[in-house]
Amino acid sequence: MLNLNDLQMFMQVIDHGGFTAASKVLGTPKQTLSKRVAELERRAGVRLIQRTSRSFTVTELGRELYRHAVAMVTEAGAAEDLIKGRLAEPSGLVRITAAIPTVQTQLASLLPRIATAYPKIRIELHASDRFVDVVQEGYDIALRAHFVPLPDSDLVQRRLGTEYFWLVASPSYLKGRSPTDPDDIAGLDGIFTKQDETGWTLSNVEGRTRTVVLTPRYITNEGTAILAAALADLGIASLPPFMCAEHVRSGALVRVATDWTAGEIATSLIMPSRRGLLPSVRIVADLIVEQLRK
Repeated sequence: MLNLNDLQMFMQVIDHGGFTAASKVLGTPKQTLSKRVAELERRAGVRLIQRTSRSFTVTELGRELYRHAVAMVTEAGAAEDLIKGRLAEPSGLVRITAAIPTVQTQLASLLPRIATAYPKIRIELHASDRFVDVVQEGYDIALRAHFVPLPDSDLVQRRLGTEYFWLVASPSYLKGRSPTDPDDIAGLDGIFTKQDETGWTLSNVEGRTRTVVLTPRYITNEGTAILAAALADLGIASLPPFMCAEHVRSGALVRVATDWTAGEIATSLIMPSRRGLLPSVRIVADLIVEQLRK
């Protein structure tokens, strides 16, 4: 491939009608210009300029290459200006992926506010509960809820927080009961994520643990479906506060055994790298972290 810098020097020599004139305008030694044009001719395999001590003539192939060189250098300049503009002001596309419950309960209302505040930023949000390869699939940001620490990798990981699962049920299901102890919910209907699941290991602030066994009533591996089942009076569910706190505040759900929690879940923001991070990606990531940590 021809060297773009050599093409630019070749253009300048032709624009100024010779090596001496181009040298004076550019402040580049004549020998340097001659050497770079000679290297361009060597790579092209043809003579581009016929030059002697008394004459300077551009060959036919030289004139054709000159026209292409002008276009190439112009496009290179436009690309450089584009990059400088993106770095100077947040703009362009930011691709985000997150699990469906995270999108529904946290990002669906947050991201439009960010897009409104930064009109030149375009956001593409992909909701999926499958494992997403952030690098291979070209995402700038991923939000992941996980039960165990994420493995060390070259990915940038920013922990947003940890939530402890509440046990909740609808008032209609409880029928006036107010279970406060794990034994109070033993044998009641449970909403679980797996076929072989029949209960939870609960813990309290004192570090004590208790295992409680319920009767499986409804099974689903999707968070919003668990929430819907609890709201539909199907039994007791284990959910993180970000999914059910609003329903508890409204009275649609009630916490049971409030001194106990059924495990914990962490949420992390993942990015491919900090190096070369565009302002648009950095701003969106920082705002997500700031808002979700609240």
